[in-house]
Amino acid sequence: MIELIPAIDIIDGKCVRLTKGDYAQKTVYAEDPIEMALRFEELGFRRLHVVDLDGAKSRHIVNSVVLNKLASQTHLAIDFGGGIKTDEDIMAAFDNGAQMVTVGSVAVTHPERFAQWLEKYGAEKMILGADVRDGLISINGWKEDSTEQLLPFLKRYVDMGVKNVLCTDISKDGTLAGPATLLYQEVMAAYPTLNLIASGGVSSIGDIEELESAGIPSVVFGKAIYEGRIDMKELINRTKKQS
Repeated sequence: MIELIPAIDIIDGKCVRLTKGDYAQKTVYAEDPIEMALRFEELGFRRLHVVDLDGAKSRHIVNSVVLNKLASQTHLAIDFGGGIKTDEDIMAAFDNGAQMVTVGSVAVTHPERFAQWLEKYGAEKMILGADVRDGLISINGWKEDSTEQLLPFLKRYVDMGVKNVLCTDISKDGTLAGPATLLYQEVMAAYPTLNLIASGGVSSIGDIEELESAGIPSVVFGKAIYEGRIDMKELINRTKKQS
């Protein structure tokens, strides 16, 4: 059964969503991310994907206090990303309660540093972020496109022992236009044992079922919940089945 992971994106300490990674297309959905996380926990979710959008833009962790509150006031297993560039950043993430971290830009710009982190913290605690725009990996809060193509980029790190990959089709993110299922199937065909976390475009339970039918292990979604596109009762039934 596909793992369901709700997302909280943070700007200025608030729960927001962007469209296609555009900071100018920002919607604030909750003043207090803690309240939102507690709602997810009440629904039966066990995992939470948290993105420090201020951190991604600033290139260092900004919302560590919010992370600490989320970790200390809920029982959710939190994976945290956004702005993790240095040893100090990744230590701050773990020290403030993250059980896993998502790292993307460093894997492109400083591959030796990512490899060191992978060895130090272990593959279970590391999620490789692979944010894709027009077939290329995007970095630094999606502000820059690298020259790295998705599958060769993944191969380098799968060969190093990476087990978890969060893949976002930026053109889909925040659009509620449906997930990039074909892209994820291509990844799974190349690396069938990978724990691939699909992200971007989920608008309905039907989209989740499509990903599940395609054999995608996990899915992150947020805007569909915040805008009432996904029926909470159906989510409750699904999360109960996961228990």
